Amino acid sequence: MKFRRQLFKYLDVTGALAMLSRGTLQFTNSFYFNDPFDCHPSLIDFSGSPSGIYGPEFKDKIRKTHKNKYDRLRERTWICSLSKINDSLLMWSHYANNHRGVCIELNMSHVIKCLNGNHGMVVHNVGVEVQYKDIIEKPDYFKNRVGDYLNYQISTKAKDWEYEQEWRLYIIDPSPMYMSLPFKPKRGETYDWKITRVYPVLGGECFEAIYLGAMISDEDKQKIVKLARKLNPNIKIYQMTINPDAFKLDVSEIVQDA
Repeated sequence: MKFRRQLFKYLDVTGALAMLSRGTLQFTNSFYFNDPFDCHPSLIDFSGSPSGIYGPEFKDKIRKTHKNKYDRLRERTWICSLSKINDSLLMWSHYANNHRGVCIELNMSHVIKCLNGNHGMVVHNVGVEVQYKDIIEKPDYFKNRVGDYLNYQISTKAKDWEYEQEWRLYIIDPSPMYMSLPFKPKRGETYDWKITRVYPVLGGECFEAIYLGAMISDEDKQKIVKLARKLNPNIKIYQMTINPDAFKLDVSEIVQDA
């Protein structure tokens, strides 16, 4: 079983301030992802015949029973998307407001311990690494032995997304009672959990470092650093800068207050 001690979350300043002020980790319902292939039930082939000495009618019932579980999985699964890297030019551009945002480093040992201890809803206790494919390779549910079909459906994406170097945590059917809302509902207001995100609360020790974007404003920098050190006084602060001689980012630690 693979494990990553550190994983990273790219955010714009608004998202980073919300995450740091509440000490939360965002999980999004996979049905609403921007990639229509993501977690799609057709990634697994159920057209084959179950083994055993069953009649055709009974075999068809077996197929439908197993297929229904994975057809509904997409709507029942909430995913936290993280990255294995913190210096991707594309990730900084796409998810951190053109290098004006931040990248938050999470200590996954503390994150997993906190989620399992406080919420008990993380299905895969160390997360799953996304696998990128050139073509759709459908494993035959009744013949192939790919291991965990649940992880296969959740972690298989098109090669075009490979630059994200994604690692996922996921929750099946999260209970609202264990989650933190992004805002306080009005009295008597009914909140539909199926059309939004959920935010389990973490401890400050989960937040190990903050990487400030190369184009972040001084004002936003001050806000981020203040909140980060309030959440975890021992958190490390780094500044990303443009390397003048190559298409890459340099990083230096900020020791004193920004």
